[in-house]
This record gives sequence, structure tokens and C-alpha cells, in this order.
Amino acid sequence: MVSRNNDDCPAKVEIVFAPGATEPGRVCPVSVGTCGYSYTEWVDSGFYPEGTKSTEMLGLYGRCFSVVELNYTWYQMARADALARMVEKAPAHLLFAAKLTRTMTHERADNWQEQLHLYRQGIAPLKKRLVAVLIQLPPDFDRSIANRNYLAALLDGLHDLPVAVEFRHRSWAMDPVFAELERRQVSLVAVDEPALPGLFPSLDVVTNPALFYVRFHGRNKEGWRSGNMQKKFNYDYSDEELRAWCDCYLYPMAARADRGVLFFNNHVRAQAPRNGKQLAMILAGLRHGGR
Repeated sequence: MVSRNNDDCPAKVEIVFAPGATEPGRVCPVSVGTCGYSYTEWVDSGFYPEGTKSTEMLGLYGRCFSVVELNYTWYQMARADALARMVEKAPAHLLFAAKLTRTMTHERADNWQEQLHLYRQGIAPLKKRLVAVLIQLPPDFDRSIANRNYLAALLDGLHDLPVAVEFRHRSWAMDPVFAELERRQVSLVAVDEPALPGLFPSLDVVTNPALFYVRFHGRNKEGWRSGNMQKKFNYDYSDEELRAWCDCYLYPMAARADRGVLFFNNHVRAQAPRNGKQLAMILAGLRHGGR
């Protein structure tokens, strides 16, 4: 298979399946971005020009990337007025993934149904630019009956929206889970993270052919369970690591999906945007080894 650039959209490539493939000539568009974009340290690290204000960051980000994962909707409830202003100022090509608020995942509120209703109202301005709602589940969210029922209720409440689910607990890595996500047309998030006991493994499983979704967290084993976000996500991928990931996971997923989104979460010292551009160049065939 080969890839080519889409010149109209930064960090977007097309994976074209060459003769000899199951579907020769089929194209899978892949958009690359980062988890969040508003980091003051990205100014210090040189990704944003010196003196860049937070209000200017999204426009500058859009010069390099075609999709962004919104972090702030996890920390606080999405608000329609704020997101409407964001969409209005964002580059026209930029797409969005929005995290489900932590009051429905990590800090489950008793009124989570009301929270879900508010969230749906809050993200409404994203409209067709929404690639997925990301349900990011905590490491202790195992496959208990109570948790299975709760996740099913969340998915029921989001049934008419594009949804992706990221598991952190290994107990969810089983065929019945994948089959249920496939039945619901929900995307299983593929992850790259440290190979530590109990964590969800890297897989090339596609549960929703309309969209495959990947998150690169870095492989910092020492910092992963430190409780310090700067240590946890401090990692810089090499070309060799990214190429190996493409061969083992990304290309097989692209062969079974209509499109894909790839996000880098290793935000420390602007490693995420650097690795994102690095991967986009690899996929486009423009990078030939090295860092």
C-alpha cells in the first residue's frame, strides 16, 4: 500500500491500497492531530511563535493539523456558546473530537443523565465537524456487571452521535465487547501506551468501519503511574516506533475502515505536535528514517 498527501488539508493523508490488496485502489483518508491544543509550554517549546496568546492557538494549530481532540470538555461541561465561538474562529477544514465530561466517566455524578443532556446541548454547535464523542474510561473501570450496564446506558444516551470508547482496563479486551461495539456502530479506540500489567493492549480491531480512532499516549513506563501528568506523558516517538506501529496496527485498520483519526497525547515539550507531523510525513512517504 502507498499513501499520498491531501494538499488541501494539513496533516491529512490518503492510504491507497495497491494492486494485490483485497480492494486495490481503495482509499482510506486519515487525519492526524493532538489531544488538546492550548498549552503554554508549546510556546516555550517553539511550536507556537513567541508571544502567542491562548486565543490565537487554534488558528495556528489548524495550519499544521486537520483534526483536534478537545480536552476541555472533559474537565468542564461543554457550553454551546463557547463552542459556537470556537467553531466560528476555527479554520474551515478543522474537525473536532470531544471528550465526554469527567462527571460521567471518572467522577460519576448521581445526576449523570442530566449531565449527559447538558453535554449533548453543549456540543451541538460542532454539528458535522464532530468526528466523535470520546468516552475515555478510567483504569479502574473493569468489566463488572455494574460497569457494563452503566456503559450501555451511556451509549444509549449517545446513540445518534458518532462515538468512540477508550478502555484502560485489560478486562474489556475480549470478543463479546468488540461484537457489542460493532452492533452499536461504536468505534473502539486503539491505544499505544506502556506495556504494563492490567492496561488495555494495542490492537488492530475495527468495530465501526465508518471510523477507526487511535490515541498515542507514549511509552513512559516509569512515569505512567507516577500521578504526575508531566512525567506520564513525557515521551518522544522515534521513526522506527511509528513505522512499526503503522505496519502492525494502522495499515490493517485502514484496510477495514472508511476513514481514521490519529491523536497524540504526549503533550510535554510539544512532543505531540512534533510526532503528529512526523507520522503524517511517514504516511505520506515523505520521511525516510531517523528522528
